[in-house]
Amino acid sequence: MKRYLFAAALICAPVAAAADPSVSDIIDGHILPRFDALASTSQDLAQTAQQDCDPTSTDLRAAYGAAFDAWISASHLRFGPTEVDDRAFALAFWPDSRGATPRSLATLIADQDPIAANVETYSDVSIAARGFYALEFLLYDATLMQEGTSDYHCTLVRTVAGDIAATATAIYDDWTGGHADVLLSPGPTATYRSEEEVLQEMLRALTAGLQFTSDSRLGRPLGTFDRPRPKRAEAWRSGRSASDVKLSLESLQDLASRLAVTDPQVAEQLTREFNDALDKLEAVNDPVFASVAKPQSRLKIEVVQQAVDTIRTTVQTELGPTLGVAAGFNSLDGD
Repeated sequence: MKRYLFAAALICAPVAAAADPSVSDIIDGHILPRFDALASTSQDLAQTAQQDCDPTSTDLRAAYGAAFDAWISASHLRFGPTEVDDRAFALAFWPDSRGATPRSLATLIADQDPIAANVETYSDVSIAARGFYALEFLLYDATLMQEGTSDYHCTLVRTVAGDIAATATAIYDDWTGGHADVLLSPGPTATYRSEEEVLQEMLRALTAGLQFTSDSRLGRPLGTFDRPRPKRAEAWRSGRSASDVKLSLESLQDLASRLAVTDPQVAEQLTREFNDALDKLEAVNDPVFASVAKPQSRLKIEVVQQAVDTIRTTVQTELGPTLGVAAGFNSLDGD
């Protein structure tokens, strides 16, 4: 597609020739294709919603799933354009421990708030009422699907989908419009002072992605042995919980393999560990982790979490030193 051809041309520009090959490879092979896919599938979602806004529509739900898949595969790349105007949160406000998303949507519906009629102004609403998790409620939550008039619900579905598309496109446009060059052009007065700082950003994205999958995608439904929380699983209403873990691990494996390209031993170790985690996830055979309350099933999910934590340890203790950098702090570490 045209956007990807432009991205490829950008990477082949003269500035890329002087950059670390691994950085160029990560941008060209990992980052840009994921945000291209996110922008494309989100545009498809918005167009499908315009044609059919029925929340039970097979086509609409399929378009939603494809766009959400693309986001999960890019969701660990929380630096640069995704952080502008809180775009990552605008696409994915989760975990939502206080139930802000259904509450915000219910208020809009009850008030028949006219802000839902305009994609351009919808960004002014609570961030909890935006993005993939908000649209999941509108398409899959039995209560919200029945609230309000069908016309207003249709308008809200279309506007949330359009807002997702606008945000995803803005992220991609920023990457191809200059931020890729930022990573490829470190210097004393630049955003990144050295190629090591660029690699540190990539390593931070990898470790943060692994941590989020372990702590949130797996840890939240696990809860505690005495109090499992299956309804805290990510996107359980749309049946995506285990699939999101799989998509995340596969995407993180791609990034890890590109970072480890100069050390075959570390690369081989990471390949084994990622494959082990994915095999263990497949053995769970529970798409929404509903079985966390059953001891044997719970153990299988805990084993997946332990496998992800093993990868994270290898990244920190083996891959980081190989690159000559440490992951540093990330947004999940707190203050």
